[in-house]
Amino acid sequence: MYYYKLHPVMLLLILLSFGVISFVVVSVYTSGIGYGTGSSRVVKTGLDESYPFSKLHNLVMVAGHSVYTSSSCEKVDKEDSWFLESYQKNAGQAATFVAHIKEGVESAARDEEALLLFSGGETRKDAGPRSEAQSYWMVAESKGWFGNQEKVRWKALTEEHARDSFENLLFSVCRFRELTGSYPQNITVVGYDFKKERFVNLHRSAIRFPETRFIYLGTPAATTSKEAALKGEALVRTQFQHDPYACLGSLRRKKIGRDPFHRSIPYPNGCPEIKGLFRYCGANIYTGSLPWP
Repeated sequence: MYYYKLHPVMLLLILLSFGVISFVVVSVYTSGIGYGTGSSRVVKTGLDESYPFSKLHNLVMVAGHSVYTSSSCEKVDKEDSWFLESYQKNAGQAATFVAHIKEGVESAARDEEALLLFSGGETRKDAGPRSEAQSYWMVAESKGWFGNQEKVRWKALTEEHARDSFENLLFSVCRFRELTGSYPQNITVVGYDFKKERFVNLHRSAIRFPETRFIYLGTPAATTSKEAALKGEALVRTQFQHDPYACLGSLRRKKIGRDPFHRSIPYPNGCPEIKGLFRYCGANIYTGSLPWP
């Protein structure tokens, strides 16, 4: 009889204990999570230490155009040190790659809150499994970061899966999120000056990033290839106008051809807030939710 008289009291104590524990757990969890307020920042979970570059807020992205194949870094401005497609085999071409790298390094050096990303995958079969991004990083290293090693080297990383210019931008935004835990407040893209319209008006618009926070730093093409480059760019720009996400027709085929080693793309695992952009395919601009206003 004593057991049955005591049982309701024990049950009440157990229920009260469970309630207190649940309240503490929920309080701790919700205190670490906030909700976005329309900025490009992602509110952290209180574990900022899991993001090694959480104090960096701006992205500087250098789009890769070739793979460095020389066993030495003493001839980075020589064409035979790079794997070049037929349309790239022009005098002065290698120097334009170095100019992009230098421009990116100097831009990141000017901005204490900028993360520098060299973007470009293993796009050339005959160059072997070496990425454009790693090639550019190695050249920057061989050049002593153009006098900015202390300012830039620690915050210069790579994005090694992009197969075209749109992916250079989209994948770098995702990589930035992986490294910082947030999305960039400002984006600076470094590339050829004749590609400015493609990046500013087409790729930027495709991800709906604010134009006022998007900067394009262009350097000139090699003098010997400028005319052909402009003609080729006009064609590619027209293709992106009809297929802004490069998921249809010729742009898609070109992208597949630039993945000779069948690399699995990890995105959008590191940037779940923009997974819709990765899954979307259409001629119209994506209208889903995005973490920037």
